[in-house]
Amino acid sequence: MLIARTPQSNHAPQDWFTGDVWYEELIVAPEPFSLRMLSVHFAPGARSWWHTHPVEQVIHVTEGTALVQREGELVRAVAAGESVWFEPGVSHWHGAAPGTFMTHLAAQQADAAGETVAWLRPVTDAEYRAA
Repeated sequence: MLIARTPQSNHAPQDWFTGDVWYEELIVAPEPFSLRMLSVHFAPGARSWWHTHPVEQVIHVTEGTALVQREGELVRAVAAGESVWFEPGVSHWHGAAPGTFMTHLAAQQADAAGETVAWLRPVTDAEYRAA
């Protein structure tokens, strides 16, 4: 058993996110286990870059309205209390809707090499506005 307390809040790197984003690592399971859970806070209009996960990812929106999109599909709104499952290897992004702060929990596992995410490219303003 591992009990994690009072995580440090970190400003998310600008080479992974557009806009003001903060996160806390809530838990990182000890090896050989690979589960990771974060709480991610997005300012209005802030969003992740396009990215993939080698193992699935689940996000659970706890505050505000999230926008999510799988590449090649329409942007979808996700309300507080709703969850989204992303399958492995599928390019997607998530962020806050315009005019609202948004927080979500994110759970994902690392692959055998210890990787949890592959960052691809920024979501353009045009892609975001298409929401």
